[in-house]
Amino acid sequence: MSADNLLNKVKQLREITGVGFKDCKAAIDENNGDIEKSIEFLRKKGIAKANKKMERVAADGLVSISEKNNSFSIVEINSETDFVAKNNEFISFVEEISELALNNMGKIDSILNANMKNKKNVNDNLVSLISKIGEKITFRRSAFIGSDKSINFSYIHSSVKNNLGKIGVLVSLETNKKKEDLSEFGKQLAMQIAATSPLSIDKNDLDSNLVNKEKEIITEELKNSGKDEKIAEKISLGKLNKFISDNTLLNQEWIMEPKKKVKDVIKEISGKDSIVIKKFVRFKVGEGI
Repeated sequence: MSADNLLNKVKQLREITGVGFKDCKAAIDENNGDIEKSIEFLRKKGIAKANKKMERVAADGLVSISEKNNSFSIVEINSETDFVAKNNEFISFVEEISELALNNMGKIDSILNANMKNKKNVNDNLVSLISKIGEKITFRRSAFIGSDKSINFSYIHSSVKNNLGKIGVLVSLETNKKKEDLSEFGKQLAMQIAATSPLSIDKNDLDSNLVNKEKEIITEELKNSGKDEKIAEKISLGKLNKFISDNTLLNQEWIMEPKKKVKDVIKEISGKDSIVIKKFVRFKVGEGI
């Protein structure tokens, strides 16, 4: 193969795969100039690299929200470093995944098998991006809120671009009020969820195991304090009620006006109508990793 022909083949392979010159030349040499076999060779090499990188921890990245006709999707894509999270190629990848999540109602298996703009599916593009960027990248989670019988709102905190940031929230309200009449409240409620990270909507939704564990910790703490049993019991009850209030959305202090609780604000705004929080989703990059 002539030098010019070799360079043309390498250039073509780079354009198709986005892989560096050295790896493309090695692939062309290994496969006697056959482009299709070279692509397969690089793909296998990329997967091998990706598997090795998967042993590392990816706790940075981005959350992205997409919306159409009152339906919302939210995704979290992780990288190892904030440097990669600011990379334009990574950002474009996250934005495209977010759109696919909306089209596939947040179902991860469907998203991973969906084709991206380059006609390759998400899974293959993920492997290629790992190989190219050189960091572990994971599609961690996805959620969807539909438009049936509800009005929905979203919020992105620490945004790097529109609907792209470090914390994302979706919240769904069931009401006979119009969305435009609740737009300010809806955004503020989503901001409340972003800031306070509630575990459930109300007391009845809170995981009983979590409450029992907290009660156990409080009881043990007071037992070691040497306080009178009756006093300790009152303190224990007060601490447990505070834990429940702090972690259930309706019973939290309203961040815009802390003298009120969220449920009080809803009562004021609803008037003769009804406003019910049906669901919320909160993704924070790296949380729990």
